[in-house]
Amino acid sequence: MSRRDLPTLLSLFPLLTTAPALAVTAEPADIMQWQAKSFQGETDYALDAVQGRVAVRATCRDAASGLFLERPIDLRETPVLEWSWRVDETFPADGPAEDTKAGDDYPARLYVVKDGGLLPWRSRAVNYVWASAAPEGADWENAYASQAHMVAVRSGPPPEPGAWVTERRDVAEDFRRFHGSAPEEVDAVAIMTDCDDRDAEARAWYGAIRFLPR
Repeated sequence: MSRRDLPTLLSLFPLLTTAPALAVTAEPADIMQWQAKSFQGETDYALDAVQGRVAVRATCRDAASGLFLERPIDLRETPVLEWSWRVDETFPADGPAEDTKAGDDYPARLYVVKDGGLLPWRSRAVNYVWASAAPEGADWENAYASQAHMVAVRSGPPPEPGAWVTERRDVAEDFRRFHGSAPEEVDAVAIMTDCDDRDAEARAWYGAIRFLPR
């Protein structure tokens, strides 16, 4: 995801209000109401019915934009993030490495952000990605913003093209592992399908997103 002419990802989040942290349950129709933010061009997001279920379909052609929900989420009560996603294929495994700027593209990603407020350099993010070549379970600092840590939850084409996969991650534990401490709450969650650094195309589907108790 290129940021050549754009502020860094973490500086795009305005200083949030002190509204009480809430649990999040977002069905695809809810996700479509999230705020769109572009880094390069526009990924097309639309409601779709696939394999008998409603989803957000993301279609990317040399673009990088996402859908963001900016709201405090209480990790003390609901630290577990659960979501489902689906891809037909990933980028070629012999392309640029995903820990470089040239390879910082993913057919599907979901991330959470802890806002730094008046000190944007203190913002932190964890990106859960469907990688193309990095092995499943690998993690690395984002090539554009070291405050964002990448985690390859899935890697490579699915065994069955188009099969739905449900994921669960303990966000509080992941922040502790990758950033040294677990915040009591995070301030935003987002989805993004991006393909601009590779000048490529990608497509993914996203199902419901939930924050749950352990």
